[in-house]
Amino acid sequence: MTHPGYGYGLWGLALVNAAVFILFAFSFFKPATGRDWRSFGAFSAFIVALFAEMYGFPLTIFLLSGWLQSRFPSVDWWSHDAGHLLEMMFGWRVNPHFGPFHIASFVLIGTGFWLISVGWVALHARQRHRELATTRVYARVRHPQYAGFILVMLGFLLQWPTLLTLAMFPVLVVMYVRLARHEEQAALAQFGDAYRDYKARVPAFIPRWPLR
Repeated sequence: MTHPGYGYGLWGLALVNAAVFILFAFSFFKPATGRDWRSFGAFSAFIVALFAEMYGFPLTIFLLSGWLQSRFPSVDWWSHDAGHLLEMMFGWRVNPHFGPFHIASFVLIGTGFWLISVGWVALHARQRHRELATTRVYARVRHPQYAGFILVMLGFLLQWPTLLTLAMFPVLVVMYVRLARHEEQAALAQFGDAYRDYKARVPAFIPRWPLR
């Protein structure tokens, strides 16, 4: 690209950011089983695809450039800030990092990483004693870590939507739901009626409201 305001081609920055977020998630999730590694690997692929477009090559902007330029002619679509598509399309012309979608994305990403972290702590504490985790965050949802990964990905979609990550998101959600079901079958085999009672009381991903 020869555009003077071209804000991409920063592959080193893409690599560093992807590595930071993947290692950050790894430090919370600590995959141990094959299922853990599959879920973490899928999340890592999502992160790599995201930052490759955020700093490397804006494939989504390139493919939609004709439509975007005709609908929003005042926007410099090859600048880096224009990658915050939702802010641009809804008319937020100030710094997009302070836009409503960007702020909402931080809330979702922060909540997601918090769920992954506290979920691992609660689960690890019970696993050491071969007991069923039903306290702390597990008293609200049965699969807080998978819910956390979904929230993190949703937050990044609000912040920097791309065609590839939009296509990956529903596939990954289905994968996490299936992994959760496999884990529940294993828990039923191990804990029997105790897990059946827990499953009847506590929702899988979305806590009941109001919280009691």
